[in-house]
Formats: sequence, C-alpha cells, structure tokens
Amino acid sequence: MDGPREKQVQSQEQLIDDLRQVIENAEELLKNTDHYTSVLYQSARAKLSQALLAANEELERCEDAQLLRMIEATQRANLLYRDSSGEDKLMRAFD
Repeated sequence: MDGPREKQVQSQEQLIDDLRQVIENAEELLKNTDHYTSVLYQSARAKLSQALLAANEELERCEDAQLLRMIEATQRANLLYRDSSGEDKLMRAFD
C-alpha cells in the first residue's frame, strides 16, 4: 500500500500533469482568439497571457523540484546499495 510520501509524490505528479494541460489549453485558446479585436476580448487575452506566464513559471519550478527529488533519491539509493560504477549508478536512476 502506498504510504503518505508516495501519495504526496503522486499528488505532485498529478498537479504537474494538470498544470501542463491547463497551459496547453490556454495557449490553444489564445491562438484561436487572436483574430478577435474588441476591447473585451483583448483585455481577457491580456489577463490570460499574464496568467499563462505565471503558470509556466510555476510549472518550471515544480519540474525543477521534482527533478531535484529524483536526483536526491537516486543518490541515496546509490549510497544504500553501494553502487560503485557509473553503469550501476545510471541503472539505479531507472529503478
């Protein structure tokens, strides 16, 4: 059974996937509404562009944190299992 740590990691991975999907949808929406020129549309597009910028920055931060966790977990496993060769360490990263 998954422990609290595993559930937290799964939750974070789901959040990252959801954020990617929202970003993709927002980018598509911006692309498909660029021909609307009314002030209302342009204002909404400007707000969405700002939110999209913030979402991309947050996604980058989350992905960096996730990568760091993976590197740290691999390093701990290398020490625990005494992986000495580069090949052993590389294979451990994919376990």
